[in-house]
Amino acid sequence: MKKLPEVTLAFWVMKIAATTLGETAGDLFAQTLKLGYFLTTIALFLIFVVTLVVQLRSSRYNPFFYWTVILSTSMAGTTMSDFMNRDASAKFLSDGATSLGWGPQGLGLGYPVGAAILISILLAIFLMWKVSGMTFQIRDIVTFRGEALFWSAILVSNTLGTSMGDFLSDSSGLGYAGGALLVIGVLAVLVAMMRAPAVPNVLLFWIAFVLTRPLGATAGDFLTKPVAKGGLDLGTAGSSAVLLVILFGLMAYAQVRERRATGSGSAEREPVTQRAG
Repeated sequence: MKKLPEVTLAFWVMKIAATTLGETAGDLFAQTLKLGYFLTTIALFLIFVVTLVVQLRSSRYNPFFYWTVILSTSMAGTTMSDFMNRDASAKFLSDGATSLGWGPQGLGLGYPVGAAILISILLAIFLMWKVSGMTFQIRDIVTFRGEALFWSAILVSNTLGTSMGDFLSDSSGLGYAGGALLVIGVLAVLVAMMRAPAVPNVLLFWIAFVLTRPLGATAGDFLTKPVAKGGLDLGTAGSSAVLLVILFGLMAYAQVRERRATGSGSAEREPVTQRAG
């Protein structure tokens, strides 16, 4: 039985919604509630582990289990990236804050160094995956080992995507809207390349999977950051609440569709079983 979803347009819509919520929710805990990147990263990583265990123990694909893990990797990836790349300087503090919470104030590696480290880790995971001989096609991943590699790649890619999104928003000069438009343009090129037989669709999928994270990061910043900085100033709490409702609505719709598909498949197999008996 399949453990992971089919890659359709609905899949990408839910991925972008989950990654945008991951950005706003991660910032809500770390910055708005002033828990800091260190404590928030530990808490969200533990949540990721719990949701992953539930997903791994499931015997078949369950949209709520799958997308909850995607959301937890997006939230954890947001604060992991921020902890790696940022420090205690004033430009990274929210208005009125004097520190980033208890514990280390951030490693201050910067976006280029942080991205280089994460790219190296992601390539190492893909190399291990390749050497293992297991498929990269997510619809065919059904083993525990295959899922473990898949979710390791997801966590690192979402952390990398956050670094890329923050770089586009904060350091590239494009701003939040400009960074989002750039990523959308690159994704459009990837869609066009799907018609080129020389480019493997699996490669395009993973590039797109990484790039939807900076799209979510820039979109989340655009929703929450002050107008003076180019955002809409909707706040992390309000934006997260709206995005959570949207994501859970999409998850419920996916759950209904999955049950219908499973039910129709069982109905088609039943006559064959009866004839065999």
